[in-house]
Amino acid sequence: MSELIHEFTPRQIVDELDKYIIGQDDAKRMVAIALRNRWRRQQVSGDLRDEIMPNNIILIGPTGVGKTEISRRLAKLANAPFVKVEASKFTEVGYVGRDVESIIRDLVDISVNMVREEKKASVQEKAQELAMERLLDILLPPPPMPKSGFTPPGDAEVSPENKYQRTRTKFRQKLLNGELDNRMIEVETPSDNMPMMQIFSPGGMEEMGINFQEILGNMMPKKSKKRRVNVPEAMNILSQQEAQKLIDMEEVVRDAIQRVQNSGIVFLDEIDKIAHSGSRHGPDVSREGVQRDLLPVVEGTTVMTKYGMVKTDHVLFIASGAFHVSKPSDLIPELQGRFPIRVELNSLTENDFVRILTEPENALTKQYEALMATENLTLRFTEDAVFEIAKTASYVNAEAENIGARRLHTIMSTLLEDLLFEAPETDQKSIKITGEFVKDKLKNIVEDEDLRKFIL
Repeated sequence: MSELIHEFTPRQIVDELDKYIIGQDDAKRMVAIALRNRWRRQQVSGDLRDEIMPNNIILIGPTGVGKTEISRRLAKLANAPFVKVEASKFTEVGYVGRDVESIIRDLVDISVNMVREEKKASVQEKAQELAMERLLDILLPPPPMPKSGFTPPGDAEVSPENKYQRTRTKFRQKLLNGELDNRMIEVETPSDNMPMMQIFSPGGMEEMGINFQEILGNMMPKKSKKRRVNVPEAMNILSQQEAQKLIDMEEVVRDAIQRVQNSGIVFLDEIDKIAHSGSRHGPDVSREGVQRDLLPVVEGTTVMTKYGMVKTDHVLFIASGAFHVSKPSDLIPELQGRFPIRVELNSLTENDFVRILTEPENALTKQYEALMATENLTLRFTEDAVFEIAKTASYVNAEAENIGARRLHTIMSTLLEDLLFEAPETDQKSIKITGEFVKDKLKNIVEDEDLRKFIL
């Protein structure tokens, strides 16, 4: 379990989520409690620890209100393996398509990459030193060894070996000073020209294709190719190679599986798309089949991955769906029972849009200001401009399909289209977006229903 979780109380978790997500306080509280419970479980001693199951959550609400963002930020906060999947892309075993166990295999792959990068960072200093020595060997090959029993005449101080060491020291200093950065050298890198294979087999054994490639890769000699690169790039390539050698992959896999089993988070989006509408024929048969396949993974089973067996008993599942047509009670009873916590997220209001445009650390207005700054142009949104953008977003969502905060992206891109196009050539150094500018720019589009549907 990540040490980061210990540092955050549920209130602090909510505060962190508030930096990026506006409103939805009930959902934030629930996920904060679920995250803190994972740390609490780790502190419980004895057999009781294995009996404490995670409280899986269903987030119910229209698109664009922050369901996915809450889960993604939560996983980042916990430094936990996180995978987002659409429930609608899975099919019942026996149909063409992905099987639900591939969710856990993807989660393990993500976890292995996470742990490997962390281990790489911890050995980076040592890897840099070893890479420096290899780089010096390429730049300044060692002198040939003297023949056995032969001692060159002259003073030992000016022997070839001592000369070489002094020159090597000078080269090391030049490397550190960046004096050799423009020099081109050849380095060997592994060749990735393994033929790709795909095996179609029942039971969701996509794994077979991967393992088959690994077996062939171990039987065949590893190929390498020479690349001509400058010294800084060579240093980067060699340090990556040395870091890989310093990492114990068995330990990486062990830690990664442990992390998945204790702190993995699966975000199941569009779960309402696999809820059946009451009929027992057509696509509804397959939808119910997906739910039944999903059930053992959610309630706890052992999944075979290329890294070994992985238990899913303590993986946290967060499901979400708009539930416009269906409702949570349309899911099979066994699956409903595995999602005991249900949180309804609110539709966004005009006031929420104003806050979304200004308060979060990644607010859209801040993003566009940063983009324009790259063109040496200062962009500023006035309060009445923000209010007009929010008012337009709220109106269009009410009149057309409600896509939540995503509506702000379409409005902002339409509003600033000319500016973004002309920015590199304009003589202006400062531009202020006012309420009047927003009204003038969007007036025709908002009033013309066909145009509004097409553009916004």
